[in-house]
Amino acid sequence: MGRPKALLDYRGETFLARLVRIFARVCDPVLVVLGHHAEIIQERVDANFVINPDPDRGQLSSLQTALVALPAGAEGFLFTPVDSPTVEEWTVSRLVEEFRPDAIVIPRFNGRRGHPVCVPRSFIPAFLSLAPTEQTRAAINRHADQVHYVDVEDAGILADIDDPASYHALKGVR
Repeated sequence: MGRPKALLDYRGETFLARLVRIFARVCDPVLVVLGHHAEIIQERVDANFVINPDPDRGQLSSLQTALVALPAGAEGFLFTPVDSPTVEEWTVSRLVEEFRPDAIVIPRFNGRRGHPVCVPRSFIPAFLSLAPTEQTRAAINRHADQVHYVDVEDAGILADIDDPASYHALKGVR
C-alpha cells in the first residue's frame, strides 16, 4: 500500500480510529494489535495497543497476541482485520446482541460470510492452538456446527482493502 493501512482515510477517520470507535460501543477494552509501523500508528490513534513481536508471521499471530492479552473477565471477543473498515455500526451491535456462549457469531451478506467475527471465550484455546501456517478460518471450520450466521444488509462486512486499486475504489477515485 506504501503506507500503513491503519492510517488510511475512510469517511473522515482513519481505518483504525473508525474501527476502534465502533467497537468501543460494545467492547471494553478494545485491543489493537500492532506490528509494522507501530510507533507512527500509536502517535495518531488513541487505543489500547498490544505489540505483536513477530508480525511477519501473519494475521493469525496478531489474533493470538490479542487473545493472550485479553482480560480474564472477558466473555468473548470480536475480531476484524484493519483493512476491513467499512462495516456499519449497527452490524457490530447486532453481532453482539446475537452473542451466545456456545457459538461463533459471523455476519453474512448475500450468502458470503465476513467480518467482524464474535467469539465466546470458550473458543480461545481453538484459536491459540492453530499452527503458524494456518488461518483463523481453520478454527472456525473445525467448529462449523457451532457457527451462528447473522444475515445483514451490510456489504461492508466483505470489504478487504488490500491494494491501492481497492482503496481507490473505496474512495471513488479512478
